[in-house]
Amino acid sequence: LQILYFLLPVIGLVAIADGVISFGAALVNKRERGNKWQVAMASTYSGHTIICGIGKVGFRVAVELLKFEREIVAIEVNPQGRFIEKAKNLGIPVIIADAQRSENLRKAGVEQADAIIPCTDDELTNLDIALDAREINPGIKIVMRMFDPDLAQRIEKGFGIHTAFSVSALAAPIFAAASMRVNVKASFYVNDTLMNISEQVIDPDSPLLGWTVERLESELDCSVVSYTQDDRLELHPPASLRLQSGSRIMVMGTLEALNRLEALIHPRKAKSRARGQATGGSSAGGKSSGGSSAGG
Repeated sequence: LQILYFLLPVIGLVAIADGVISFGAALVNKRERGNKWQVAMASTYSGHTIICGIGKVGFRVAVELLKFEREIVAIEVNPQGRFIEKAKNLGIPVIIADAQRSENLRKAGVEQADAIIPCTDDELTNLDIALDAREINPGIKIVMRMFDPDLAQRIEKGFGIHTAFSVSALAAPIFAAASMRVNVKASFYVNDTLMNISEQVIDPDSPLLGWTVERLESELDCSVVSYTQDDRLELHPPASLRLQSGSRIMVMGTLEALNRLEALIHPRKAKSRARGQATGGSSAGGKSSGGSSAGG
């Protein structure tokens, strides 16, 4: 007891000194202190979405989720990432850690999360994160960033992951469709059919003037998504609404349907294009025949 009597003050002083040193180290190490604060913020979230990888894609996904008023926690392995501060400025906790480690997913609150989006530049890393998240939280919604469409399809079927998107597969249709003359804003596949959303402004001499939305959809085999007239927007306009000059419509359909629509909306352009093609064909034919004549 006498020994303990003399040791207790020493032990107390050591404990105090250790606390002061730890506090001083945390005060000096701003990065570590900041990361602990981000983890502390993430621990208060529930029903949120975790984004793994705050690069170009991850940051854009975060911005879109915020439009849906979703709470987000991000994990980024690179402390020098260019989008980290931008994400923090949007109120998103960003944990600097390797998302492939289960303990870091737990720090982001994966047990309470509603969804997780692994969108790093490495599809195998994304798969590893997705499987770890599924093991910790079997009911979590997983949306993966993939590059190989065949691998994406196998993962979706074989691992039971809700959705596995190939970024290149998503981008390819709109690149192809945008090269057409129908002002395509978005493209996507419905089974094997490529559907496109096109924005058009109706010309004053268009034969569509006076047509109802119902007639347009029936005769051209497309769907009118929105109708704007005098800055007044109508989503899913009524079937009886009649088209007017200068009105702006968003229409969904195949490229064939949209090409027919474009020819009716802009008849002068369609005729001019047809004359140009005919003239080009005649000129080419003339040159060919001239060459034959010269050869003769």
